[in-house]
Amino acid sequence: MVDQRLHTSAFIHLMLIVQLLKKSCIFLGNQKKDIMSKAKAQQPAVIHKVIMVGSGGVGKSALTLQFMYDEFVEDYEPTKADSYRKKVVLDGEEVQIDILDTAGQEDYAAIRDNYFRSGEGFLCVFSITEQESFQATAEFREQILRVKNVNSDKSDDSIPFLLVGNKADLEDKRQVPVEEAQQRCQQWKVPYVETSAKTRANVDKVFYDLMREIRSRKMEASKQNNGKIRKKEKSKRKCTIL
Repeated sequence: MVDQRLHTSAFIHLMLIVQLLKKSCIFLGNQKKDIMSKAKAQQPAVIHKVIMVGSGGVGKSALTLQFMYDEFVEDYEPTKADSYRKKVVLDGEEVQIDILDTAGQEDYAAIRDNYFRSGEGFLCVFSITEQESFQATAEFREQILRVKNVNSDKSDDSIPFLLVGNKADLEDKRQVPVEEAQQRCQQWKVPYVETSAKTRANVDKVFYDLMREIRSRKMEASKQNNGKIRKKEKSKRKCTIL
């Protein structure tokens, strides 16, 4: 009887210890989750830097203000250079978009290079009602490629770039056929989207599509950098027998 009681008591103690261990594991697991979630919450949001380029009067500022504040500003003074920042949710991830609305006037061409260097992606805007603004997009693209040190023949996927035909609500005044714009985009291997800052058609689309392109390039660059670091580490580990 004494042995049986001792065994029973030992078994009860063992079960208590197991329960305590389980509770400790659950507690530690929850603590780890809290720490990880807090650390993730404290991480600053990723910033995607977008540059608006195009001739004066094509609606770069109108597109930017429509995206930022959901309002259409028809009478807007010529832009010198305005910067905007907004928190958005991109495919479930909170990020920040930094938009630099550059000047279309030639007076400010000298400082464009600095803007282009800082940009991660470009919305090149023209007006479908103005053939001259469409022709000017080729010059803007060449300037971007030059500043980014990219050969125009090898620029297919190197720089996030969207060609945007704005003022799509003025179809009756169209001077640039859709086919002509699409042909240029096929040549450049970039997307083409028509927008209307007035009706808000495709406004969100061009900004979000460009941010996805920027994110994709960043991920590719990160993989390449990690690969280079691993190769260096492997080369250091190798022993040379003399």
